[in-house]
Amino acid sequence: MGKTKKDEISEIEKPLTAEVVDEVCEASLLPELEAALQTEKEKYLRLAAEYDNYRKRSSKEREALFTDVRCDTIAQLLPVYDNLARALSQECSDEAFYKGIEMTMTQLRDILQKCGVNEIPAVGEPFNPEVHNAIMHMEDPAYGASIVAEEFEKGFMLGDRVIRHALVKVAN
Repeated sequence: MGKTKKDEISEIEKPLTAEVVDEVCEASLLPELEAALQTEKEKYLRLAAEYDNYRKRSSKEREALFTDVRCDTIAQLLPVYDNLARALSQECSDEAFYKGIEMTMTQLRDILQKCGVNEIPAVGEPFNPEVHNAIMHMEDPAYGASIVAEEFEKGFMLGDRVIRHALVKVAN
């Protein structure tokens, strides 16, 4: 069963034609595939950047929430501080009782300092509406303009954040 020349030529032409067609198809699809690859790379980079921004934003939100909770907790302790300060300002005949209140106040001050809470300076300082709340005004030549003359309630800060404004009387 011999093959004719025609059969041999057609067998050779088929593989060559298929290879040539594949090369032509690959050449025509190459720019499209490169463009699709570039698009996918850009999507990946945008997604990676978006995820990184999400992580940073979440971290900042967590830190802000932690600071808010600390401020709220400390704000709830401040009336205890005020009551201890009032108790210390009263005369007491029982020395041991007075000493116990004094020790409790010292311990509370130490705890507040360890938490990063500081008292806002008031008397003799220039009035600062960011940290002072003026509830009275007085005329007195002994004080300069807008100087805090008296403090009615201590103010406190946690870092650069005001927990409670100092209630003050301002001169002139």
